[in-house]
Amino acid sequence: MLIVAASLALVNVAAIAAPVAPATALVATNPFAKLSTLPFHYPAFDKIKDEHFLPAYAAGMSDHLREVDTIANNRKAPTFDNTVVALERSGQLLTRVATTFSALQGANTNDTLDAIDREMSPKLAAHNDAVFLNAKLYQRVKTLYDKRAKLGLDAESKHLLERYHKDFVRAGAKLSAEDKEKLKAFNSEIATMQTTFTQNVLKETNASALIVDTRAELAGMSDAAIDAAAADAKTRGHDGKFAVALINTSGQPPLAVLTNRAVRERLMSASLQRGSRGGEFDNRAVVVKLAKLRADRAALLGYPNFAAYSLEDQTAKDTGAVNKLLSELAKPAVTNARKEAEDIQKVIDLEKGGFKVGAADWAFYTDKVRAQRFNFDANQLKPYFELDNVLVNGVFFAAEKLYGLKFKERKDLPVYHADVRVYDVFDANGKQLAIFLADMYARSNKQGGAWMNEYVSQSGLMGTRSVVANHLNIPKPPAGEPTLLTVDEVKTTFHEFGHALHGMFSNVKYPRFSGTNVPRDFVEYPSQVNEMWMIAPEVLANYAKHYKTGEAMPKELLDKVIASKKFNQGFLTTEYLAASLVDQRWHQLSAAQVPSDVIGFEAAALKEAGVDFAPVPPRYSTTYFSHSFSGGYSAGYYAYLWSEKLDADTVEWFKENGGLQRKNGDHFRKTLLSRGGTADALDLFRNFRGREPKIEPLLNRRGLNAN
Repeated sequence: MLIVAASLALVNVAAIAAPVAPATALVATNPFAKLSTLPFHYPAFDKIKDEHFLPAYAAGMSDHLREVDTIANNRKAPTFDNTVVALERSGQLLTRVATTFSALQGANTNDTLDAIDREMSPKLAAHNDAVFLNAKLYQRVKTLYDKRAKLGLDAESKHLLERYHKDFVRAGAKLSAEDKEKLKAFNSEIATMQTTFTQNVLKETNASALIVDTRAELAGMSDAAIDAAAADAKTRGHDGKFAVALINTSGQPPLAVLTNRAVRERLMSASLQRGSRGGEFDNRAVVVKLAKLRADRAALLGYPNFAAYSLEDQTAKDTGAVNKLLSELAKPAVTNARKEAEDIQKVIDLEKGGFKVGAADWAFYTDKVRAQRFNFDANQLKPYFELDNVLVNGVFFAAEKLYGLKFKERKDLPVYHADVRVYDVFDANGKQLAIFLADMYARSNKQGGAWMNEYVSQSGLMGTRSVVANHLNIPKPPAGEPTLLTVDEVKTTFHEFGHALHGMFSNVKYPRFSGTNVPRDFVEYPSQVNEMWMIAPEVLANYAKHYKTGEAMPKELLDKVIASKKFNQGFLTTEYLAASLVDQRWHQLSAAQVPSDVIGFEAAALKEAGVDFAPVPPRYSTTYFSHSFSGGYSAGYYAYLWSEKLDADTVEWFKENGGLQRKNGDHFRKTLLSRGGTADALDLFRNFRGREPKIEPLLNRRGLNAN
């Protein structure tokens, strides 16, 4: 998953490079006062302290507004260079601090950073308004836009001008002075509420850890995992007990192994009730407020609802296209899920369980069904998926074979946490391409999920290259124990590195188009493609080795893994579709239609869409649905499925052309990965594939084409 932090998303008109002018109000000892002298302008984490952010933000906003004012009031007639390129060069101090703060606040936060986030969210929204609602600045952009065909611009420059004009219009540049003031108020409140939602989710997730009294209640978990639960409980003030920490999805990994059904049900209940059971972290009122604010803002800008506003700027273009995709897949997905539930129920009945399968039982009994059908269970795989092997001999190895990349770990660069590892990335020609950070372990002060972010983005205009990071939430084992991954965690490692490749391979002139600056429903496409190398025989043979013996995964086990690829797809598709539908339902409302009963609305929406199947709850429910209510994927959670259509078609192309070969990687890189947002996203796909995308590969992958 790619996450764009709200504070950074508000400042998208800058890049990291040598300052246009000195940082006016910032003391020289502040590490943000000048560009980092470390390789590739890598952040000086050892020098950056919490107290540096607020003054750097203040100076950055001041400098940026001064630069914008100079551009807007230039007495010379607007030209592409003195207006659009000047905007691309502006705000570099602000971008430096916003980029670093957003990354640290997501990966390694504390009370001070949370307080700064709350303070800065509305200020950054106001700053964004000061730029995009500047009438003189917009007029200069519009003047150039209106005569763009006569300016003799190259394709990327012309697209940049068109993109800027669209950004200004969508930000409210055409509104009356009175409506602009209303818009500013909406933007400030939305930014504040999104920050509140985000912080509530993290705090509630940490506070909702399941506490059990005895070791026996955690039967099924490994001894190392139970020891870790004991240590976690002690740090929470429950010495002698055991704490099972939650992650930010409805399903929780221990549900697959816990043999005690009562404990499973308690864990599932704790997960599903987050943000909706009262107390200081309850998000229900926040959701209602946010939904109304977003709808009001969209109406002010001339759209029927927030989803219509959001989707206009995506490849889907409108709510009808998204609704059609989700509704077409809902029935076959739920039909498959019900068949899978019947198979699970047979196992339960055979064991004389005496109960109907519920959400807390699915993962546990799915492994039993898998074991029966394919004669293996997921736990057989973990000894072959040790983290270092997966990353270095799997993810990096695939990138070397496909793109010619080389990786060298370095220990000399500072990191913000001891768990973070840093690698130099070298291109096929031997020149350094990027710096890559791997932050793989879960922490209580780290947001849930997995994501990529960039500290420095590539730009020819600025002469910068990529410093990119991947973040996962893999439970850290006790000291001395190996980090053994689940299949899903291996898949996520390959997925997130697909985002990293998209950033590292960027070869664009303007920072506005660098790397993953593409439509949200296109950004997941390259990362999903990279998942295919996880089970490519040549790659798997190189990394799937037993952590004790070094022996390769037996071929018969590998064959069973491949044979089971479509297994449980009814569940996986249904839980995803349910969350996507909930996201759309909230954001296709007008402000007057927003209900006060958050839980009741979600239940009704799921029933209306035909995905109200209790054993398969949405992957995220409303009150902890950070994708939807923290801003990054609002009205956009469908993007994973939309992108998967392109991904599945692309996987077919690789298979048709010989798979893991340099010629294939070079073609994908040249036609798509390196292009960033320099052209229409679907045009990039067409240039790569040679035709329009087809949906049949997706239906076949998910086992939905027979229904």
